[in-house]
Amino acid sequence: MRISVMGLGYVGVVSAGCLAQGGHEVIGVDPEQVKVDLINAGKSPIVENDIGGIVKTQVAAGRLRATANVADAVHSSDILLICVGTPSRSNGGIDLTYVRRVCEQIGEELRHHNAAPVVVMRSTMLPGTIREVVIPTLETHSGKRAGADFGVCINPEFLREGTAVYDYRNPPKTVIGELDPASGDVLAKLYADTSGPLIRTDIETAEMVKYVDNCWHALKVGYANEIGNICKSLGVDGHSVMDIFCQDTKLNLSPYYLKPGFAFGGSCLPKDLRALLYKAKTLDLTLPILGSILPSNQQQLERGVQAVVEQGQKKVGILGFSFKAGTDDLRESPVVELTERLIGKGYDLRIYDKNVNIASIRGANRDYILNHIPHISRLMVSKISDVLDHARTIVIGNAAAEFREIPKRIGSNQSIIDFVRICQTRSIAGVYEGICW
Repeated sequence: MRISVMGLGYVGVVSAGCLAQGGHEVIGVDPEQVKVDLINAGKSPIVENDIGGIVKTQVAAGRLRATANVADAVHSSDILLICVGTPSRSNGGIDLTYVRRVCEQIGEELRHHNAAPVVVMRSTMLPGTIREVVIPTLETHSGKRAGADFGVCINPEFLREGTAVYDYRNPPKTVIGELDPASGDVLAKLYADTSGPLIRTDIETAEMVKYVDNCWHALKVGYANEIGNICKSLGVDGHSVMDIFCQDTKLNLSPYYLKPGFAFGGSCLPKDLRALLYKAKTLDLTLPILGSILPSNQQQLERGVQAVVEQGQKKVGILGFSFKAGTDDLRESPVVELTERLIGKGYDLRIYDKNVNIASIRGANRDYILNHIPHISRLMVSKISDVLDHARTIVIGNAAAEFREIPKRIGSNQSIIDFVRICQTRSIAGVYEGICW
């Protein structure tokens, strides 16, 4: 394919070199003449493992060249990859100056372009930028319509400095956010032989993915450092601890606990987090990441309460009372706290959980119900239908399988607030919605 790469910075040079190595005809575009001259001389303008040799070989083979002339590139390409910078402003927002400028330049040339190239954003940008900035700028300056006269996609990169060429060839995933299937089809051809999953999704999801990845990586670094700090103070080898931690790919390094939903609870997470934070305090250590977890969890509980209040209905039903499906454990269950808060606000509640039944449970949970929340035990019913017959607002509190059909059973005057996303139906305000999805 004929491809132009707009912006010969880190991502642009690696992308251009690797695409040329893949057999494509590539033109690198940059307003800095020194970068253009370096590429055309077979030299890389960046320092990165392997890319220097790739650039030299591909320029010599005639598959890679560079220019400062945007018109030359646009009229010679099937795909236009935009790899310009999106630096931070002083207030933390992203500076879209370079994105706007290159879109204006491309748009002016599209006005006189007979074909329908696909404009692909590789630059990192927040959700909404493609539809609010990129597409309007391209359409205004070209006089043409995105999705009809030219294609638009976003294709975030996942390159690490120092291993960028390896990462390009062996990506953990390839994400294409497409304005329309035809645009995505053209771009997907570039990755036909690439390892790892190819994920085609909507524009906004693809825009968000890169931020989620990078914030997660930042959180991991900070988390490991805080664990290391407390380990050092306790005379424990933090590297040994984290080596063991990382061997658990079932829970620790896995999709578990990484889906948006309600607050955590139970007998372990809150208790152990408090204990570690208390120990850190006795050692005169400040652990801001670990210390922010419980306040964040409390904030999620507040969002749950507010979601019920905003429905404006006093008759509320709660399905799933324990902190987790398949257990009768009520210790620090956020749904119990939610229930207490709603009772205090005067709501008329009915509660169902087949695992939490006064007649059958024993031990600590029975004692907890009878001695700590007897006012709640009186609101518990034995059948789901008792909740549905009573409530105008139904809260699904845990992921018990028997709740999956609930959305099909509600009446036209009822709504569901689903804390766990029991089914894959998208959130519909006032009818079926979650608190963070």
